[in-house]
Amino acid sequence: MPQYSVEPKRLLEHLTTAVVLLDGDLHVRWMNPAAESLLATSRLRVMGQRLESLAGVEGSVEAVLFKARDELHPFTQREATLVLPSGNTATVDFTVTPLSADELLIEIEPRDRLLRISREEALIARQETIKVLTRGLAHEVKNPLGGIRGAAQLLERDLPDPQLAEFTRVIVEEADRLRDLVDRMLGPNSMSRHEPLNIHKVLERVRTLLEAEHPRIDYVRDYDPSLPDLEGDEAQLIQAVLNVARNAVQAMEEHGVDAPHLTLRTRARRQFTLGAERHRLVCELGILDNGPGIPETLRETLFYPMVSGRADGSGLGLSIAQSILHQHQGLIECDSVPGCTEFRLLIPLESHH
Repeated sequence: MPQYSVEPKRLLEHLTTAVVLLDGDLHVRWMNPAAESLLATSRLRVMGQRLESLAGVEGSVEAVLFKARDELHPFTQREATLVLPSGNTATVDFTVTPLSADELLIEIEPRDRLLRISREEALIARQETIKVLTRGLAHEVKNPLGGIRGAAQLLERDLPDPQLAEFTRVIVEEADRLRDLVDRMLGPNSMSRHEPLNIHKVLERVRTLLEAEHPRIDYVRDYDPSLPDLEGDEAQLIQAVLNVARNAVQAMEEHGVDAPHLTLRTRARRQFTLGAERHRLVCELGILDNGPGIPETLRETLFYPMVSGRADGSGLGLSIAQSILHQHQGLIECDSVPGCTEFRLLIPLESHH
């Protein structure tokens, strides 16, 4: 049998788990590349610094580290919150193992990505279920509607009094209205024509339309000019972004928000997972408003057809937008608290014909 000799340090450097070595005073002595990626810093930059200056460790986390050091016993903490040097927070599971009274080995597993992937997979599964149910409903509704419309037209030809034709026209018009409603529930009725396009051109078109409709809103642009073109259907993406953004500005106006503003933001996300698929590069299109927020009761059903938080809303705008994003292999996420609602439209930047 051949004998393999692998240096332990080399093994640690190739782990996807973040590993940090501390001394007894919580100063950083070493970290692997996975830890550098998670904490968004370099090993050389933080060598010798205390951990809390590196990651803004919460008091409860620091207490666990000292307890492991003092008792020489490993401890694991689930879903702890670290504040990263960037100011962002990360939810992590971590295990601290005392190697000696002056050496602590910490293994850190980020939970944010796992929680987000799980949420996205559930969102995609729900959307597929909605799509199947909607298609079945459309079939069951449109067939009798066609019969009702045809019967009304035949009846109109045989009416003895021409004035009665007004009633048959009402039947035809209402049948057409219901048919159009069902068609809108199904989403775009034309195949996507994916061509290279600049997402900022889409956003500028949406901003121009909204400024004409809602001039009281302050529109803020926060674009990443380095974003490459993506493959997509420009008209459909304009429709998706407009549906989301229009909902936001209408909610702000209806609730009389002081100094209402809508931010259109773009960012690139590298090695990003959408559902179960990992993409090398993803465009994140953020639509942020300072409106009243989305009621808790609506958040789980937000993208269902016929669900609306507004009395005069059709409840189809977000459902159609999500359907368009699915045709682009992407999806829409939402986080909302009163005063800050963010929709994120995530679209892979690689070709997906």
